[in-house]
Amino acid sequence: MTGPQGDGRGRTGAGAPANPSGDRSGACPPTAAVADRLAELSREVVACRRCPRLVEWRERVARTAPPRYAGQEYWARPVPGFGDPGARVLVVGLAPAAHGGNRTGRIFTGDRSGDWLFAALHRAGFADWPRSLHRDDGLRLSGAYVAAAVRCAPPANRPLPEERDHCLPYLVREMDLLVRARTLVCLGAFAWDAALRALAARDHRVAPRPRFAHLAEAAVGPYRLLGSYHPSQQNTFTGKLTEPMFDAVFARARELAGL
Repeated sequence: MTGPQGDGRGRTGAGAPANPSGDRSGACPPTAAVADRLAELSREVVACRRCPRLVEWRERVARTAPPRYAGQEYWARPVPGFGDPGARVLVVGLAPAAHGGNRTGRIFTGDRSGDWLFAALHRAGFADWPRSLHRDDGLRLSGAYVAAAVRCAPPANRPLPEERDHCLPYLVREMDLLVRARTLVCLGAFAWDAALRALAARDHRVAPRPRFAHLAEAAVGPYRLLGSYHPSQQNTFTGKLTEPMFDAVFARARELAGL
């Protein structure tokens, strides 16, 4: 199992648990320590079986793979976050795709949405390669970390409220650890809502509740939320989200993060 930033070239990054000290002061621990804690959290995420519907679905998908993926071994487990332990930008998506992250074991990897995301991250200087192929392909992110509101692939890409709530603590704990990541890029309204819930759990609230829109911004405590349409095929095929629109999101994220 790889952590948030596994590297097929012999280097390892990581994923992690709650801040063991409970310190939310914003002090920055050494990146290596954050990587170790992220790796521990990743192991906890991968072992989770809390939602019976999601467990049944992710495993059934793996047993009934379509012909184009015949013979491939599916990950079929929750998908941990991935990226730079020293990230200043946290990208939040909805959930792994049934034949994307649920197959490859890395978030936003193995489907068209992921192709869009990692190409955009590469153009913006956050990724050293424009494609994410599988969890051991050597891809590395710099300044960014990618996570999901829900860690298992849900049927019809629609998690139930209780499934969302079961996964929320993982996002909260990633925020605890990624103390430099004050810019949150939310891919879609579901991710926007999850980010607001996670921030509320960390005692950062804002009223009235900010509304999601493409390139919407909201200040919540020390954080800045930045909205983007999700790079789903429905949005990209119809032109609701174009490459220039997506590039504008990550250019703005760099500005907000001071990169």
